Amino acid sequence: MSSPVTSGQRSSRKTQLGFVSSRSGDKSVKVTIAYKTPHPLYHKVINRKTVLHVHDEKNEVKVGDKVEVMETRPLSRLKRWRVIRIVEAGVTAAAAITEHDVAALVPTKITQPTIAPSAPAPRAGA
Repeated sequence: MSSPVTSGQRSSRKTQLGFVSSRSGDKSVKVTIAYKTPHPLYHKVINRKTVLHVHDEKNEVKVGDKVEVMETRPLSRLKRWRVIRIVEAGVTAAAAITEHDVAALVPTKITQPTIAPSAPAPRAGA
């Protein structure tokens, strides 16, 4: 049996660092924690990941953010973690590059200089 916890005293809770992979609903996000582990037989390093369903009380995290999460009591059927803080804000696709930037770089028929067609050159020996 566990010992009774007095008020003001709390057992230590696990914390993890991970990246927000999706926003699945109101105050809910999925956080992916990537790690590497050797294969038991072949000893090749394998990339693995753990996906946590996390509670975001303030609805402030975005996809791509690096967040710190803490273990908590069950909040729903799957949510057992909550966001403590945003460690690093992710770069969103809209901020990284816009449609106007792409249009300026990609040549189109309108942006290419027009060259007047010239008369065909006479053939030698004809």
